[in-house]
Amino acid sequence: MPNQRIVGIDLGTTNSLVAYMEGDRPVVIPGEDGLNLVPSVVALDENGQIVVGNAARKYLIETPERGVYSVKRLMGRDVADIRDELKLFPFRLAEDLAPGEVLRIKLGDKTFTPPEISAFILRQLKRNAERYFAAPVTQAVITVPAYFNDAQRQATKDAGRIAGLEVLRLVNEPTAASLAYGLDQKQSETVAVYDLGGGTFDISILKLHEGIFEVIATNGDTQLGGDDIDNLLIAIALDDIQGDLAIDVRRNSEIVQTVRKAVIEAKIALSANDQTTLDVELPGGKRYQRVISRQQFEQLIQPVIDRTVGPVKQALKDAGLKPKDINEAVLVGGSTRIPRVRVLVEELFERKLHSDLNPDEVVALGAAVQADILAGGSEATKEMLLLDVMPLSLGIESLGGGVVKIIHRNSTIPASANEHFTTGVEGQTNVAIHVVQGERELAKDCRSLARFDLKGIPPMPAGLPRIEVKFLIDANGILHVSARELRSGKVSEIEVQPSYGLTDEQVENMILESFDYAEEDFRQRQVIEARNEAETMLTALEKGRNNPGWQQLSPRERSTIDKQEAGLRAVMKEDDYQAIRSAIDALNQGTMRLAELMMDSAVSSALKGKDMATADVGEGPASPHPIAQAEINSRD
Repeated sequence: MPNQRIVGIDLGTTNSLVAYMEGDRPVVIPGEDGLNLVPSVVALDENGQIVVGNAARKYLIETPERGVYSVKRLMGRDVADIRDELKLFPFRLAEDLAPGEVLRIKLGDKTFTPPEISAFILRQLKRNAERYFAAPVTQAVITVPAYFNDAQRQATKDAGRIAGLEVLRLVNEPTAASLAYGLDQKQSETVAVYDLGGGTFDISILKLHEGIFEVIATNGDTQLGGDDIDNLLIAIALDDIQGDLAIDVRRNSEIVQTVRKAVIEAKIALSANDQTTLDVELPGGKRYQRVISRQQFEQLIQPVIDRTVGPVKQALKDAGLKPKDINEAVLVGGSTRIPRVRVLVEELFERKLHSDLNPDEVVALGAAVQADILAGGSEATKEMLLLDVMPLSLGIESLGGGVVKIIHRNSTIPASANEHFTTGVEGQTNVAIHVVQGERELAKDCRSLARFDLKGIPPMPAGLPRIEVKFLIDANGILHVSARELRSGKVSEIEVQPSYGLTDEQVENMILESFDYAEEDFRQRQVIEARNEAETMLTALEKGRNNPGWQQLSPRERSTIDKQEAGLRAVMKEDDYQAIRSAIDALNQGTMRLAELMMDSAVSSALKGKDMATADVGEGPASPHPIAQAEINSRD
């Protein structure tokens, strides 16, 4: 057995697993208790020591203030994003948190960030693997929801680093599942992976062909999963206990966690039985019991599972496919064991489901396959190649507040792209670069990811600098941005590391809003671009008045230009794109003779004392985007 192995880890909301390739097949490494699943529960015991997994579960019941679960839902998020979710969770946040600050959660008398708590889970998985191999394990592939944004991915990498693991790759969970599924598939197929876990939902559409796994569309919701189903049942039980038994449950976290444990057991039972009894032993010898039928349960959870329908339909639309074009629908995540969820997926894809794989283990098994590929590949994986995609567009704010998208949604990663910009102010020496994420046309409607400055540009006329902004998305889906002024060679770059991520509403609505507001966004963008073009024309006209060619125009020609200029300046204040466009065209037509005279003058000056071989008449015309200058003026 080799001294060093790369393992695959599924860092899940409810349970986590570690796996590796044994020969030509991936296998899950069991924990000390012999079980494959390690509950994603962390607690602080009476001696101030960290306890993880099944051993930590008792603390949720007995001393809930010392335990935490479902921490994945908090990764990369701000305190304002999750306040409503804390009602049924025993999380106690540090009191001194500021907006935008990384969350800190109290366990007993200590506080930890979500990446630190996730690191405890990763350390336990690392120990399980090291005990199994009798050798150190320092490298891993870790899976994340496909719709995790940059902040959430960064938080996951931080957790790995805290746990003493070099995270070689972050792999999207449905993509990992397809790797495990596709290991024995030799034919070409189009596969839909429906992944409903404890805290997240993803749908990915992939094409499998001769060992190449190409993601062609992805969608989802990073705050939707089995926890939401549990919370519905918990709320009903707590209302019953409060009303019928007159027990103040809202402030009793021990009762909440006792109810939660009973609810999860009832949910599991209803996957196999037509009815079950929710049975909770309460303080003071009281007992709460309620019979729940599968029909009642399905009616209750229908709104939750219906929230998966929109992302599925959008992913199919993005892929340009109909349900009949899907060869296989693969289920991933423990919540897909619920019969009503399976019926819904069958209805969505109009076919029987692929259920040969264990939905709890398939992501970890796929991570092990990717780990084996990165290690050089075995006979089973040497021909396999994984092509993933970016879930949201990335771009730069341009002059006037518009967005120039540089890497588009559903672009295959790793990916790089660049765009050229210029300045909008005379003699400008600094340029503010504003990086945004989202599908809207205006920067104010997108998520701000980072701002940085390109400094030290030699003073030049507006429009003359040539600024190349380059985006690089690495294989983990993490963004690197650089800016370079091509004439002077000045360079600035940044690895985008936002302090917290998108809220669930922002993530879910970004693409939907891009369709809802597409017409208005496009109109506003047209107005912005027309105003920018008008400003450029007016600046050029001011220079033209000082050119000898101006004096060669007739009084009537100069008067016409003056009137056209006044007309353009008047309509620029309006919000009417067509009027601005018409005024631009009129002034462009009216100044055509002036432009010819200016060119003749420039050529004559350039040729004085020179022959054609040595004459420099300047570069050809170029029209890059004027870069945003909302903050530039105060920084110059």
